[in-house]
Amino acid sequence: MAGALTGTNDVSRIEAPVTLKAYMMCAFAAFGGIFFGFDSGYISGVMGMPYFIHLFTGIPIPGADATQEVKDAFSLPAWQKSLITSILSAGTFFGALIAGDLADWFGRRITIIAGCIVFIVGVILQTASTSLGLLVAGRLIAGFGVGFVSAIIILYMSEIAPKKVRGALVSGYQFCITIGILLASCVDYATQNRMDTGSYRIPISIQILWALILGGGLFLLPESPRYHVKKGNLDKAAQTLTRLRGEPEGSEYIQQELAEIVANHEYELSVTPPGGYFATWMHCFSGGLSRPSSNLRRTILGTSLQMMQQWTGVNFIFYFGTTFFQELGTISNPFLIGLITTLVNVCSTPLSFWIVERFGRRTILIWGALGMLICEFIVAIVGVTAGRASENNQSAVSTQIAFICIYIFFFATTWGPGAWVLIGEIFPLPIRSRGVALSTASNWLWNCIIAVITPYLVGKNKGEANLGSKVFFIWGSLCTACFVYAYLLVPETKGLSLKQVDRMLEQTNPRNSAKWVPTSTFAAEAGMVKQSHTMTAAEHKEAGLEAVEPKEPHTAV
Repeated sequence: MAGALTGTNDVSRIEAPVTLKAYMMCAFAAFGGIFFGFDSGYISGVMGMPYFIHLFTGIPIPGADATQEVKDAFSLPAWQKSLITSILSAGTFFGALIAGDLADWFGRRITIIAGCIVFIVGVILQTASTSLGLLVAGRLIAGFGVGFVSAIIILYMSEIAPKKVRGALVSGYQFCITIGILLASCVDYATQNRMDTGSYRIPISIQILWALILGGGLFLLPESPRYHVKKGNLDKAAQTLTRLRGEPEGSEYIQQELAEIVANHEYELSVTPPGGYFATWMHCFSGGLSRPSSNLRRTILGTSLQMMQQWTGVNFIFYFGTTFFQELGTISNPFLIGLITTLVNVCSTPLSFWIVERFGRRTILIWGALGMLICEFIVAIVGVTAGRASENNQSAVSTQIAFICIYIFFFATTWGPGAWVLIGEIFPLPIRSRGVALSTASNWLWNCIIAVITPYLVGKNKGEANLGSKVFFIWGSLCTACFVYAYLLVPETKGLSLKQVDRMLEQTNPRNSAKWVPTSTFAAEAGMVKQSHTMTAAEHKEAGLEAVEPKEPHTAV
């Protein structure tokens, strides 16, 4: 098969035209975001449900005539909120790390299916729980499953999506997350007043449906062609590309795209040779900080991007929004406000499908961070100015809710999808699965850290900070760091194939990356290298060739 491949020097012909089939495949794969979003979203409402609080703390449910002090005391203690929320993120952190190896050993598709199975086991344990121990164990196990899916679904979609719509399609994953959060809020709103275990068991058990749909559907989807190339099975890679691109078998487009993938993979292997298990992990940290395209620089970029996404503070709203709105004191139905904020998240995210391809990844992250930090500082200033909830500060609370919704709009259209799109694009094939896994693990590590500390920051019990609205000063300051980070360190990858992203990172810096334009293909350069063995150093320089030759003769020419 390899010998039949024919490369091209036309950068516009390294992929076949986009078809409806490609859209549908990636859209279905993005469905994994629904059960991730639902799992993240339901817990905020459940922890505010009267029956759940009574069952897990033993505190009697206050009557309508109870004093405000009694009502304030009727809540989960901070340590329980912290444990219940963060334990899922802890499991997901380790699941994401493990998923990188599984994706290389068994394939991207099989790893996602395995994640669905592990997740279902965790959900069953949570549904059966009537005590804290079993609930926590179930969330820990479910976290491993979410880690498998959240780490590899982005990798899988990035590898099968055509470059022209890759950003928009990967953004579909973030959109599905918002849909999952909205569905969770709707179910929480419907079951909040039930005085039996159905109040929390219904929201928890519904998650099984999302995992069954995703896991079952993936049996019908093909494996990533880049995984087959990595394993040296070019025949299967060609068959997969034929299915993905909707082209006839043996099509010139298929041959040229496969030739480009093979040539790129061989070039990457010449820079990052294969090795044993620990050696391949260490490749993620090779190259040093001085080389712009080094694996170390890419790993730091991917992990820090996901860290910064968590620093925006948006999960404070989705994890603790219901209890935060309860503590504002003037909102009669905090569950409804929580539902409104998730609705804003869902309605805003589709806009990112267009702007991520129209304006690019770097641009939207810069402006998104600026918009969020302004909103967060306004929320904090209004909260401090208004003081403790009273009859006279209803307008202040309304202002806070309005700017929280605007803040969510900025997140949903920029940092929400943008960070996920970028980590699927910046890693070379030899370390791609592990690089994406490390980046996703970073997301969940910081997710866990924020989930652990936030209840203590806003809690009102003895020994807790009781910051209230002042917590938004922290989120605003962290978003300021995100703004500076995006301007200085985030490259522009819009409109480039995964192979061209590698070359762009080698030849330019983040602030000039939007101006970079590809001039040749890896397949063509592979042929030029073979023909240039007898060239002098001066001729090499004049031809614009690098003095790096692959370890094996290229077949993709």
